[in-house]
Amino acid sequence: MVGKLLKTSNKYRIFFELEQNRLVLWTPVALGAGIAFYFYLNVEPPLWSGIVGLLGTLLALYMTRGRNVPLIALLCISVSLTCVGFSAAQWRTAFVAAPVLERAMGPTSVEGRIARLEFRVKGDRVTLEKPRIGGIGPGQTPEKIRIVLTGSQPAMQTGDWIRVRAKLTPPPGPAAPGAFDFQRRLYFSGIGGVGFSYGAAKLTSKASLSNSVNPLQTIMSSLSQLRILIGKRVLDGFPEPEQKVKGAVIQALMTGERGAIPEQVLDDFRDSGIAHLLAISGLHIGLVAGIVFVGVRGFLALFQSLALAYPIKKWAALMALVCAFFYALIAGATVPTMRAFLMIGVVLLAVVFERRGLSLRLIAFAACVILLIKPESLFGASFQLSFAAVTALVAVYEALLESPWIKARRGKGRGIASQVLLYVGGVALTTLIAGSATAPYAAFHFNRFADFSLAANLLAVPMTALWIMPWAVVAFVLMPFGLEGLALMPMGIGIGVVLDLAHEVASWPGAVTLLPAMETWALAAITLGGLWLCLWRRAWRWFGVSGVAAGLASLLWVQSPDILIDGKGRLLALSGEDGRVNVSSLKTAKFTRDVWLRRAAQDKADLWSEMENQKPEKLTCDRLGCIFHIRGQNVALVRRVGAVEEDCRSADVMIASVPVRIACSHPRVVIDRFDLWRNGTHAFWFDENGTVRVETVNTSRGKRPWVHRPTRRTVGESEPGT
Repeated sequence: MVGKLLKTSNKYRIFFELEQNRLVLWTPVALGAGIAFYFYLNVEPPLWSGIVGLLGTLLALYMTRGRNVPLIALLCISVSLTCVGFSAAQWRTAFVAAPVLERAMGPTSVEGRIARLEFRVKGDRVTLEKPRIGGIGPGQTPEKIRIVLTGSQPAMQTGDWIRVRAKLTPPPGPAAPGAFDFQRRLYFSGIGGVGFSYGAAKLTSKASLSNSVNPLQTIMSSLSQLRILIGKRVLDGFPEPEQKVKGAVIQALMTGERGAIPEQVLDDFRDSGIAHLLAISGLHIGLVAGIVFVGVRGFLALFQSLALAYPIKKWAALMALVCAFFYALIAGATVPTMRAFLMIGVVLLAVVFERRGLSLRLIAFAACVILLIKPESLFGASFQLSFAAVTALVAVYEALLESPWIKARRGKGRGIASQVLLYVGGVALTTLIAGSATAPYAAFHFNRFADFSLAANLLAVPMTALWIMPWAVVAFVLMPFGLEGLALMPMGIGIGVVLDLAHEVASWPGAVTLLPAMETWALAAITLGGLWLCLWRRAWRWFGVSGVAAGLASLLWVQSPDILIDGKGRLLALSGEDGRVNVSSLKTAKFTRDVWLRRAAQDKADLWSEMENQKPEKLTCDRLGCIFHIRGQNVALVRRVGAVEEDCRSADVMIASVPVRIACSHPRVVIDRFDLWRNGTHAFWFDENGTVRVETVNTSRGKRPWVHRPTRRTVGESEPGT
């Protein structure tokens, strides 16, 4: 027995010796594990619990000092980092806590200062801070609300005070159990209410930066106004109707605002697999920094006295760092932008201090900073997609650069043809790696996979890198002089090529594969398996393939709900024998219906009437409701109070969009209007053995600060589109 323990200890010691320098790369993974554990709890833990856990593990680590037990020390450090992530999420939740609307209101008078202004095709949207809402007192008023403005609006900018009549509701919950949680995202954005306006807003006071007592607020307001001004100048450069789309895309590339891009164009970019070009991230920040670095260094090299006497390479790196920083701020400092700037910043500083910059440690550093500042970003698509792509790319290229074949050919001269082929091959390999790494996350969040993304990116990425973004940098430089049109015109030519490419690839048969909703555990298995593959160097890294395979295989056994009913009882969906979703209406709850269809890997909804006509033995309806026969059970779908008493005597399961006010003993499960109101959308699964599984939005999320629990009955609430 002692011999076995010694052999096991020696194995662990060999493991640590071989991979010791890679252990630090798991720091953000441990932080993320603590954050994930916090957010998946059903109840809010005490604020001191994370700190107590941290102190306990640090004490255990201290007690093991001087002992040759690396496994225990590693375990203590891992748990300590997990507790740090847990505590960061706790304190972040407490820090952003603010009042949330308890019920739907309006139309009512709303006045506030514009904190953010978004110009969109379907109506401009404003985020108001310090709002004053008619009908509620200051103690119940949210710190921020978000309103979609309808109709023609006056000219306004960030910092202006406006008054408008609006309909307001609490932030909407998920459209289905496991779907995207709008309430959580808006909670951490400080937004406690959403709605839409009735008519035009009235401008009550213009922005005045001199009156602001908060320097940070003054800076952010100035940046927001600058972003709007740049976007307006870009759009003004394309006044012709057929050219407006180019201006909208250029605005997205220069400021990060995509609201002016038509939905059809966005669909083309998504379906062709080049939507990442519209989201300012590592590619754009890196291109801007690289263009500035090469341009400044090349310009300074023209002056022999400077080039020979001064470190112009370091000067160029510092200038590129400054320009990348301002570009990140203009783009809104989103999670991908923050990650990209942190990484590019360290790379450029490494140039200044003559060190190696790009590495997996740099990615780990960027991830730790973002997770500690904004722990909730762990569950965002932008965080997951950007870090998955860059981690896979660096890991693969790191392995390639260490291969004997690459080392033997490094430094050898190449002709122009060889360099072109190398560049095209590099773009293809980069697209393949990034596409493979991000595909599971795209499937999880968007339920789709662009089949021809490799072909589209082979043309779109070089066009963006070699033509579009260099002209964007020139446009930024010329804009203070009013000469940006000289750069926008050639930039628009390149954008036109990309638009045509996106439309062409998106129109190919089979351009998009729709995928069903993936379970959270499956994405976690894929993530851990992928990290195991990327972060280790030795042969045991290949054990990570099993985690990735298990997560992907889960898509083969996804079982969509047999019945769905939304939290207001307005929309119901039934699953047919072929697995297709059949909905009760095509006129109501459009957003909810679209989410249900997307999660079922379906692009078009079928109506109940079609199922009723084709299979009357499965679904029969009258004006009071329907009877749905599924796996030997009779499910009553009650629409009117008049059907309640009869269905209570015959149905196995009753789902009513009206209140059930009588004792209903025959059905095994009874869900009525009050259950829907309290717990949100309900999903039902029926087994052959007669059992029924029910999941709801609110019970799966538990009692957390961002989960809205209605205190009185509300009607007529708007959809999450606001």
